[in-house]
Formats: sequence, C-alpha cells, structure tokens
Amino acid sequence: MKPKIFCLIGLFFFVVSYIMFSQGSKLAYFQKPIDFAHWFNLIGAVFLISFNKVFPKNNLNTVASFLTTLGVIAHIGLCTIDFIMWSFGDDDIAKAQLSEHISNTPSILLPFIIIGPSLLFIGLAVHASNFIKTNPISSLMVIIGAPAVGFSFFILKNGMFMVLSCLLFALGLVLLLYREEKQKILTQ
Repeated sequence: MKPKIFCLIGLFFFVVSYIMFSQGSKLAYFQKPIDFAHWFNLIGAVFLISFNKVFPKNNLNTVASFLTTLGVIAHIGLCTIDFIMWSFGDDDIAKAQLSEHISNTPSILLPFIIIGPSLLFIGLAVHASNFIKTNPISSLMVIIGAPAVGFSFFILKNGMFMVLSCLLFALGLVLLLYREEKQKILTQ
C-alpha cells in the first residue's frame, strides 16, 4: 500500500476515536467488550506516522518528523495507560490510586499525559507549515485545528468543539495530502 493510504487510514481511525471520546459519559458504550475508542486512537496514531514519508524532505520536515514520531510514541504510552485504567472496570478506588500514582510520577505524567501526545499534533502542524505559501487555507486548517483539539478537550471540556476541531485538522491534512493532484488537475 502507498503511504498516502496509510495516512488516510490513520486519519479515519483518529477522527472516529475523537467522535467516541466526545460522547463523554456515553463512552462506556464504546468500551464493551473492549475499549474501542482507545484502540481506534492507538491505531490511528500509529498510521499517522506515515505523514513523515509523504511530505517533501527539508529541514522543517526533519523537525516535524521527529516531533510526529515522539507524539506517536507518547500516544502509544497514553493508550496503554488508558487500557490499564479501563481494565479496572468499576473499581473506582483502583482507578483513583493509579491516577494519583501517575500524577505523582513526572517521568510518566509529562511524556505520556501532558506533553507527549500533543507532539503528534504539533509535528503534523509543523509539516503543514511547509505549505503555508502554496496551500494557505489547508495549512491553516491543520495549524489552527491542532491546538483547538487540545483546547476544547482540556480547557473547554466541550466534546462537540473537540470533534469539529479534529475534523478541521484532519480535513486540512487530507487537502495537503492530495495537493499535487489538485494542482495537476487545475493546470490541465
């Protein structure tokens, strides 16, 4: 398969996971018999590493690829933590103890909860910034959508805005992914 197909698969799973996350208390529906939301998020994040191969190679791409890769690694860690949390089922005491332990362990909290997962969004936004002159709208969709996902989740705690931000982010990446084809069609 071509890397672009992997990118599309990643975006699909990633967006679907955020739609599931946006359901809030209804999320339990997506966690039986397995934690589908986090599996989709994990699969999506791993496939998103393919964006490192589809964009032109330059210094900015090298930085963006490094950040994206770190973000994927952090998503793997975050999903692992969430799977462990999910495995406790209705044992709220065990969940609270694990949360407290993670909160008191900076070597887990910072790279896998606070900073790390954001690097995936930052890395893809840096990739998009490569095209700010040639494809300003789609680049800005990614650059604005990336922080908006986090802002809507952590600050606003608004599931609908989170999904819309994720869709903006993903649509911008799809437009950048197929930017050459669009330009070829326009010049023919």
